[in-house]
Amino acid sequence: MPGAATNGKVLVDARPSELVRVATAGSVDDGKSTLIGRLLYDSKQVLQDQLEHVERVSVERGDGYVNLALLTDGLRAEREQGITIDVAYRYFHTPKRKFIIADTPGHEQYTRNMVTGASTADVALVLIDARNGVVEQSRRHAFIASLLRIPHLVVAINKMDLVAWDEAVFERITSEFASWAAKLDVTDITFIPISALQGDNVVERSEHMPWYDGPSLLYHLEHVHIASDRNLIDCRFPVQWVIRPMDDDHHDYRGYAGQVASGVLSVGDEVVVQPSGVRTRIAAIETQDGPLQEAYPPLSVTVLLEDDVDVSRGDMICRINNSPTPSKEVEATICWMSERPLRPGGRYRIKHTTRTALAKVDQLRYRFDVNSMHRDEQADQLGLNEIGRVRLRLSAPLLVDEYRRNRATGSFILIEESSNDTVAAGMILGADED
Repeated sequence: MPGAATNGKVLVDARPSELVRVATAGSVDDGKSTLIGRLLYDSKQVLQDQLEHVERVSVERGDGYVNLALLTDGLRAEREQGITIDVAYRYFHTPKRKFIIADTPGHEQYTRNMVTGASTADVALVLIDARNGVVEQSRRHAFIASLLRIPHLVVAINKMDLVAWDEAVFERITSEFASWAAKLDVTDITFIPISALQGDNVVERSEHMPWYDGPSLLYHLEHVHIASDRNLIDCRFPVQWVIRPMDDDHHDYRGYAGQVASGVLSVGDEVVVQPSGVRTRIAAIETQDGPLQEAYPPLSVTVLLEDDVDVSRGDMICRINNSPTPSKEVEATICWMSERPLRPGGRYRIKHTTRTALAKVDQLRYRFDVNSMHRDEQADQLGLNEIGRVRLRLSAPLLVDEYRRNRATGSFILIEESSNDTVAAGMILGADED
């Protein structure tokens, strides 16, 4: 926003080069809203009229300080009940990067909201109240982050001002959380002691904790290396729309529009169209801003092929000798999102990239206890917000990858046909080739 007045100052528009998606999680009153408000305020992202409104409401509430949580608690119900009840997405940018923060609810009854908000995240930010230490919800948030294979985990130990900036408290929480995380599939974890209320180690380094020699939270988010997290090897281009203009000037034009799910598409590449298996080459790559020589995730482009190939919505353009598995039976971990429980034999519609099919729950293998990581193999259903492993039988083959290899082509949703409601989000563990 060029020339925006923030905190009484004028920002010069510096266009960031990279987008980082951050999913936040924490228990009630751990300070998520205050932390996000502090990030916005200290990085000069708050408009003057927004700040004046927050100052006025803070006085009316009798807070005794400028309550930056009001910058993010936009719903009246949140203010009245003191809890975040849905996923809220906040945008801000710095000269180095731009960020989308998914502010997800912390309570167990909102597990589905956290899964939704974290499904595309590059970084999971877990808040822990320094006074309470690692609690059940902290462990659950770390487990879900590992389940979703979020590449980077940041543990912000908040309210250090309320424990007298005590290094021993920080070290104890760090040690306990690290011991728990060792059981999970977490490859990169960073611990940062902060005070969201006072701003210590959020944007600027804290003078109250000289014993901490690591980066501030914002510095870490600006410099965490995410480029290598994206799968640029397995080329996957699900076709969303076939473009065939019906006028005389473009009667020979046939383009295939969609979003690059993974890998890199380059003009001249030999490719195969699945599931037909027909080979051809990429003739051109077009965008609204003009032609490209190559395209990579998450660009939305139109691909033109050298040959007149029969390609439809739901087909996938891949590299020769590197294609997903066409499968009618998949093993998957799912988070159940419906009030009506999942039971073996249940029938749903599955949506995977741009293709849909009918799906039957062939078997419920077990239900996860996300707090203890115990697998209940006697479970006969999944209730709202519960997570389990299932085997699905499909009416038509889908072109799938394992989620651990490719988050884009390894994920899906289940839809209740009668209501058209999304009832589950799933991550593919394996598939039988059709």
